[in-house]
Amino acid sequence: MADHPLAEVFGFPPDNLSEEAERYRDNRLCPYNNKVPSCTKDKALDPLGVCSIHAEGGIAVTCPIRFRENWLMIENAAKFFFSPGTPWTSLQEIRLNDANGVSAGNIDFVLVSYDGHGQAVDLHKSFFDMLPSFPTVTAGEAEIAY
Repeated sequence: MADHPLAEVFGFPPDNLSEEAERYRDNRLCPYNNKVPSCTKDKALDPLGVCSIHAEGGIAVTCPIRFRENWLMIENAAKFFFSPGTPWTSLQEIRLNDANGVSAGNIDFVLVSYDGHGQAVDLHKSFFDMLPSFPTVTAGEAEIAY
């Protein structure tokens, strides 16, 4: 492992000095199907460009756009959650509101299956009905934060 934790910068390992890797770095491009050609990680005009880092036991993805590579992550998640032959798609950047209706951030991806009539199945009710009740606490008492 290198002396730094970076595994991919603008889609390539830092020690990849190929013409293609240099072009991506010079132009701050994203190779993973971002909505725009350039990387938008952190800041649009001066993006961080880090797609993944070395972590204990392997590599950890740090950018949700990285999951779009060939749509393999989404496809594998759909295979895990849905029966074979189930039609599905994914939605991206779904806003998650807190109890007061204020944005608590975005969910990177949500899988959606379709019923026999081509209508999206509303997972929310059955999904949230099975969750335990979560107490509402002050920020000082919270164990998680957004």
